[in-house]
Amino acid sequence: MNIVNVGYRSTNYYVLADSTPRLLVDVGWPGTLAQMAHTCKRMGIEPAAIPYQLATHYHPDHAGLVQDLQELGVRLIVLDTQIAAIPLLRRHVKPQDGYRDIVLGGHILLSAAASRAFLAGIGIAGEIIATPGHSADSVTLLLDDGAAFTGDLTAPIAVPDDPTDLAYQSWARIRAAGGRTIYPGHGPAWSI
Repeated sequence: MNIVNVGYRSTNYYVLADSTPRLLVDVGWPGTLAQMAHTCKRMGIEPAAIPYQLATHYHPDHAGLVQDLQELGVRLIVLDTQIAAIPLLRRHVKPQDGYRDIVLGGHILLSAAASRAFLAGIGIAGEIIATPGHSADSVTLLLDDGAAFTGDLTAPIAVPDDPTDLAYQSWARIRAAGGRTIYPGHGPAWSI
């Protein structure tokens, strides 16, 4: 699986692809569809050819283009732990941001347990796990090869050494599931 970073404005967005795009992980700032399209095309990817999108959490820089992409035919994958956060995204944007409310219907609602079978069906070996810490709705896409797309989960170096801390628990879950290479929402990839 190729990992193509189509990020801009200090945020990483990753397209997982083999001979064709399979999934967009994190979805762009509100009002920036033209910039997302330009960046994708520069990397040889047509945004409308990406069949699925996944937001690691519902903040503007990670889920701002969900509705725009849905209207291009890119289906939204949502973990059941994220549903309550979707309408709250509106609280984080200003009217001039160009944010469009996310319309649910036609999306794919999964539990973490069901994510592996769904991903296998679209040609991706891995799972989606709940990783609260940055926000209650944070999730990580963890591929079987050890690649982990963590969004804004606080880096382990900044997490208290406290087993009751949510971010501490999330990193323990990522490590236990075989996470080795971290693809964060901001900054370069790094190894555990």
